Amino acid sequence: MIDDGEVVLLKELMDEFVFSEMPTKTVEVKGQKFDMVNLCLKSSTRKQTPRIFWCAASRVVTEENIIGKVPGLYGRLTDQNGADFTYVCYLSSDYLDANVRADRTAFDIDETIDGEAIEGEITLNDVRTAVLDEVKVLLAGALATAQDEGKLRINHYVSNRAPRYRPLLKRMESLGLTVDPSMKDTELEVLLHRELQKLEAETLAESQQIFAEHGAERPAEYQARLDGYLAKVTDINQSDLAAYVARRRVILEVLEKLIRSNEEGKYCREDEIHNLLIPMRKDSNEIGTDASNLWIIDERLAFHDYLASDKTFNSMPITDSKSTKEPDIIATRLAGSAVLAAERQTVPLSSIVVVEIKRPMRIDASEGNNPIDQCLGYVKQIREGGAKTSEGRLIPRSEEAPAFCYIIADLTPKMIDRCELASLRPAQDGLSYFGFNDARRVYIEVISFDGLVNGASQRNRAFFDKLGLPASH
Repeated sequence: MIDDGEVVLLKELMDEFVFSEMPTKTVEVKGQKFDMVNLCLKSSTRKQTPRIFWCAASRVVTEENIIGKVPGLYGRLTDQNGADFTYVCYLSSDYLDANVRADRTAFDIDETIDGEAIEGEITLNDVRTAVLDEVKVLLAGALATAQDEGKLRINHYVSNRAPRYRPLLKRMESLGLTVDPSMKDTELEVLLHRELQKLEAETLAESQQIFAEHGAERPAEYQARLDGYLAKVTDINQSDLAAYVARRRVILEVLEKLIRSNEEGKYCREDEIHNLLIPMRKDSNEIGTDASNLWIIDERLAFHDYLASDKTFNSMPITDSKSTKEPDIIATRLAGSAVLAAERQTVPLSSIVVVEIKRPMRIDASEGNNPIDQCLGYVKQIREGGAKTSEGRLIPRSEEAPAFCYIIADLTPKMIDRCELASLRPAQDGLSYFGFNDARRVYIEVISFDGLVNGASQRNRAFFDKLGLPASH
């Protein structure tokens, strides 16, 4: 063949690019025949995307990327000998010849037709569907291998990064979900999340149909439908629980990194750890319950009526104090009120919790920086009265309200001295000190950062093990 004066040897060209030829196939669409010339291109070719070349008058008119249009077809495939190849199809037909535009850049054929089509009228989608069905048969072995690799990719990601999807994998697989084995984690997460949303939407629609039949004459299959619906709900609930537990594992991993020194031997500032536990300068009216990770300190801190983070007393809706001192975190509960933002808030206070956070490995020489004394001072101010709930109701003096102070700080020699002066006792593992201050009637616990991570990891270990997640320690 001569191309622009240059002699091209077709056999050499074929040898350079073609891995192997496959049988030529013919598909019929509404009485019209379409010939498929199928080729396996070498993996070294420039374009490694599977394509259909739509031809007319022995020339390519358009080419179409068919990645993902056939389950398992995401790029290169592997033959029975383990060699890689890329599938392409050259599609030709008298019908395409007759309907190509004069400039040979497209076809005068509709992509699809809305409503009923005229008898015998063919769309590009009709042809594409027939061709792709034939591709499934032609590449059955290689596609099955690719689909198995895709399943392994999903299972590996779910087992190691996203256990929340494990209860739903069988349902997704039954819907024909396949993925590219080379897909990035971020892309796979988006795909699985999209499938989860679809399942949730379908389950919601199904619930409306099922419960709409309540009281009416129920069809014979009603119980089976109800059982199927409840099974889906159970799987979705298990997925939500798995996501919650996995999130805790990630939070602990982040905390572990924050308390370690960097390459320069420096430690992170306390505000970085503070923001991980709860966003700074926020209160219960500004953040949702999911934004707080105070469970790392104590699971009971998830239940409170008012919580403030790094706010001065005079900026808290719960208090009329004029003090400009800033406790890192303060949480209060009202008697008779069990959850945040309860409709009815009653007084007096049933408990007070103050949390103070120091920088990892911080060494404070001045007595004015004693976090134990600071926490006791905050408790005293709240107990003295003059405080109000976030709804403006006066809280009387709360001298009898139990108070708990948590100081998160590494046990430096100076911090140990302060603990001993406050008559606190060391824990058995040596990572914390605890005790009760009789004069102020306050329980105090000083927890090192290692102790904080260890304690949270141990409390959650059973959940991590259940999901197959390694605990932080």
